[in-house]
Amino acid sequence: MVIERKELKISVRDLEIGMNVVKLDRPWIETNFLLQGFVIQDQQEIDAFMEQCEFVYIELLVSEEADYTLDRRNIKMGLATRGQRIRPTIEHSIENTNASSYKNNKKVSYINKIPVQKEMAVAKTSYEFARTTVKGIMDGIRIGRLIEIKEAKEVVNSIVDSILRNNDALMWLTRLKEKDEYTAEHSINVCILSVTFARHLGLEEDEIRRIGLSGFLHDVGKAKIPIEVLAKPGRFTDEEYNIMKDHPLFGRDLLMGLHETEQFTIDVAYSHHERIDGSGYPRGLHSYQISYYSLIVSIVDTYDAITSQRCYDMGRSSMDALDIIYKCRGTQFDENLAIEFIKCIGIYPPGAIVEMTNGEVGLILANNDGNKLKPKVILVLDADKKNTKERVVDLKNSVCDEQGKVYKISKELPNGKYGVDIKDYIKKGLII
Repeated sequence: MVIERKELKISVRDLEIGMNVVKLDRPWIETNFLLQGFVIQDQQEIDAFMEQCEFVYIELLVSEEADYTLDRRNIKMGLATRGQRIRPTIEHSIENTNASSYKNNKKVSYINKIPVQKEMAVAKTSYEFARTTVKGIMDGIRIGRLIEIKEAKEVVNSIVDSILRNNDALMWLTRLKEKDEYTAEHSINVCILSVTFARHLGLEEDEIRRIGLSGFLHDVGKAKIPIEVLAKPGRFTDEEYNIMKDHPLFGRDLLMGLHETEQFTIDVAYSHHERIDGSGYPRGLHSYQISYYSLIVSIVDTYDAITSQRCYDMGRSSMDALDIIYKCRGTQFDENLAIEFIKCIGIYPPGAIVEMTNGEVGLILANNDGNKLKPKVILVLDADKKNTKERVVDLKNSVCDEQGKVYKISKELPNGKYGVDIKDYIKKGLII
C-alpha cells in the first residue's frame, strides 16, 4: 500500500494537539507565529490559531481504498483518543437538525415496519444470497463471463426490501468483517450502507434501488486486478498502486460492455474514488463534475473500507471512520452529505459492541428514530464482565442500573472483547 502526503483543509475549530499545520488561510508573515509550519504542542497554540485564522491546512498521509488516515507520526494521538475527542462534535452534528440542506428536501419519510429481531432471519438470507452472487460475478469476470445484471438487481431488490421493512437488521450484518472475504463483503456492505443512507435522505424507492445497484457493482473492476496485487498483505509498490488505481477504469469498461447496463452504474464504478477538491482518481474531477450517486457511494465506500479487516489493515472503529469523514467534509466529500451520513450511521451503529459507564457490556440492538444518541442496547455482561441474563434497555427512556444511575454508553469495544462476538448473536437470531 502506497502512502502519499497530502494537505487537508480544516476549520481551526477542529484542530487538535499533535496536528502538523503546514499552511494557513493567510500569509504566515501576517500572523504572530515565528515558525512557518509546526506540530501543535498545546492548547495555547490552538487558541492562537483560532484568534488569527478561520481555517488551516494540516498534513495527512493518504492511502489507497479511500481511507484518508491522519499521520500517526504527526498526530501523536491514539485512535481511541481521537474518537473520544471528536465525539462531542459528531454528537452536535447528529442533534443539529439544521446541519444539512438535504433535511428539508426529503421526499419520503420511512419508518421501521417490523422489529429488528423479526427481520433478522430474512436479512441473513438476503446477505447470503448477495455473498453468493457477488462471488459468482467476480469469479465469472476473471474467466471472461459477462456480468448478469438481472442477478445483481435481484440481490439489490432483496436488500432494499429488507431495509425498507427495518433498517437495522442488515446493518448488523455489515459488522461481519473477515479479511479473507473483504472484496465480496465490501461490495455487499457498500450496497447495504448506500441503501440505508438513501432511505435516510428520504429518496424515492426507485432511486434507492438505483443507488443500491450502483453500490453493489461499484468495485467490479477489481476482478480485473491480479490476485497477487489485490490480496497482497503488505504495502503496494508504486507499480502495484498504479495497477490498483485502474479498477475504476476496468469497472467502467466491464459495465459499458453490457446492453442492459444503465448509465448511473457505469458512472459510479468510474467515479467512486473522485473527490470534490480534485484530488481523487482516475480523472481528478471536482465537485460540479461528480454525480450525486457517486458523491454518496464515495462516502459509504470510505466508511466501510476504514472499518473493515483487510490483508494489510485490521480495521478501525465506526467512530474513527466518522472522525475521518467529518474532518474531510467540504474537501474530500460533499459537506452536507458527509454530515447526513454521520447522522444516518450514528455514533454507535446497530451491532456495535459497547461498554456502559457502569462497566456492563452490551450490543447496540437498534437505533431510535429521531434520537440516535440513545439507542436500544442488549446487555450481555455484568460490570465484572461475567455473563448475565440478556435484556434490552432503551436509553431513550433513561433506564437506571441497580445503583440508580442512568445507563450511558462509555465507548465502543472491538469485536471479541471479553468474549463477546457479534457472529454468535447473528447466528442465534437475536432471540432475547
